[in-house]
Amino acid sequence: MGLRHTLKGRKALTAVAITAGLVLTVSGCGDGGDDAKGEKPTSSSAPPKNDGGSKSKEPQAPAAEPALAEVKGGGMTLAVTSAKRDQGGFLTVEGTVTNGTGSAWAGAEWRGDERELSKNGGSIAGASLIDQTGKKRYLVLRDTEGRCLCTRFTGGIRSGQTIEWFAQFPAPPEGTSKVDFQVGAMPPASIDLSEGE
Repeated sequence: MGLRHTLKGRKALTAVAITAGLVLTVSGCGDGGDDAKGEKPTSSSAPPKNDGGSKSKEPQAPAAEPALAEVKGGGMTLAVTSAKRDQGGFLTVEGTVTNGTGSAWAGAEWRGDERELSKNGGSIAGASLIDQTGKKRYLVLRDTEGRCLCTRFTGGIRSGQTIEWFAQFPAPPEGTSKVDFQVGAMPPASIDLSEGE
């Protein structure tokens, strides 16, 4: 009987030793991300340092891309933030639109007058670029089914909401560095073109 109790005791001690070893191994494998950067790990239980009344700063959102142009009309604000030539002879124009009308806005008046464009619903499909130097107007590109290569405002834009948009056009000739962007009844926005990366 003494032998059986001795074997049970050894098994229990072995199990405790293995468990303790695993716990130490797991705790030693923590998140080594800070050590890789050369920073000292911090303890989550340490109280924050008080440097004599300085206010804690809240994280700030990244700075918005500066607008190339901004126009307003009918309570809407349209900003153009980028107009880059892409490989293959395309020009991609991007920006934001903010609804300041006080009610939801569907964008129906921006989709254009052509029958083919009516399939796009509320969208920026009716936008155009005007090359004053070359005396030429460029329309938004479409696929074979008449869908624009542009943002569609599915579900509309709520009052106060700002959303991003894009539209692709045929690229004006290389010598053209400035065009006017226009959509709906908004005033034209003069924008500088840049080369894509």
